[in-house]
Amino acid sequence: MATHPAPTRTLLLGGARSGKSTKAEQLLAGHPDVLYVATGGTRDGDAEWAQRVALHRERRPASWRTAETCDLETVLADTADPAPVLVDCLALWLTSAMDECGAWDDAVWADGGEAAVQRRCEALAAAWERTGRQVVAVSNEVGMGVVPATAAGRRFRDTLGRLNMAVADASERVLLVVAGQVLTVKPAAG
Repeated sequence: MATHPAPTRTLLLGGARSGKSTKAEQLLAGHPDVLYVATGGTRDGDAEWAQRVALHRERRPASWRTAETCDLETVLADTADPAPVLVDCLALWLTSAMDECGAWDDAVWADGGEAAVQRRCEALAAAWERTGRQVVAVSNEVGMGVVPATAAGRRFRDTLGRLNMAVADASERVLLVVAGQVLTVKPAAG
């Protein structure tokens, strides 16, 4: 039986607490060295967030490295590091990008914030498409949920939906995790 190489780029989508992070980790479980890129950062004084981060760390193999960064373009372009990359997650990356652009504010959004966030998303999608590294990214599927009550919430949902589409288009494989079950949206060729 012939074995096929793993796809270079895999996107895992799912709702909150769907099991998508665990499934992403399982995809790379056979690799002794993985660069786990945590985009959530730290939240001083938030004990519940610290507990979530600790649970994620405990679940990963001790040999995996962790980088807490939202500079995904640099990570994806790094050809000197042969380790596969797990990005968890694109929704938190977008939150950071919107924070940096001041895009939560309606006036800022209308006065260049939307364009700034769009440029950041386009740059990330292009870096994802160009990378030669084996990468797995986790993101929230936002198209099936409740319509957010605020303009800022709706623009986040819409922007993440477009980012997910761009990353999915540039991925060889796209998986959807529902209640811990993996559904293949876009199968890897081979």
